Amino acid sequence: MPASREVTIAPSILAADFGNLASAAGEVASATSWLHVDVMDGHFVPNISIGPPVVASLRRHSGAFFDCHLMISEPLRYLEPFARAGASSVTVHVEVGRTGEVLDAARALSLGVGLALNPDTPFEAVEPYLDRIDLLLVMTVFPGFGGQSFMAEVLPKVAEARAAIDRGRLDVSLEVDGGIDESTAALVAGAGARVLVAGSAVFRDARPWEAVRRLQTAAQGDVPRGG
Repeated sequence: MPASREVTIAPSILAADFGNLASAAGEVASATSWLHVDVMDGHFVPNISIGPPVVASLRRHSGAFFDCHLMISEPLRYLEPFARAGASSVTVHVEVGRTGEVLDAARALSLGVGLALNPDTPFEAVEPYLDRIDLLLVMTVFPGFGGQSFMAEVLPKVAEARAAIDRGRLDVSLEVDGGIDESTAALVAGAGARVLVAGSAVFRDARPWEAVRRLQTAAQGDVPRGG
């Protein structure tokens, strides 16, 4: 996971050309070591994306840190398949329930452990688990589809999470996902986010590696010295 003041861009392959995922991964490899993998089941969110077979195929072509966001109703059933496929970390939603059990199961598989919350879920829902996770993902759109507009009303929750992580001196990466571009990157970094998921802003650019670097520059300029 990144150091507390370093800003990492995690390009979301949801916005890439699914017919050329290996090439898409290669295009950003020089600019970031992370890839964000959005997994949707058509039940927890109203969309279907990819599963372990695609992750396994992509792993053969990429040494990136696979930041797998499981937007699924039954994460316990799929943790082991994702671990076998080459996931580096799995992030599950607190809204699904059985949170402690899921986190323990992911840890037992030697996966990085992440916990996500939707824009309308209060920070208090995840706060009891902060000392059991490696990554906290605050959604700045409602999950399910790429290309949505950033929800600025979530910024106070990002700042609240940053304060709690710092107060507890916890080694937890604070991630945001949804509507991230060069202007919103500065906003979320200023609020305390340290991992920024960006899909459209990266893969709709003709030179996605340069888009990653621009996002990182925009975000890094707004990291408070004490953050």
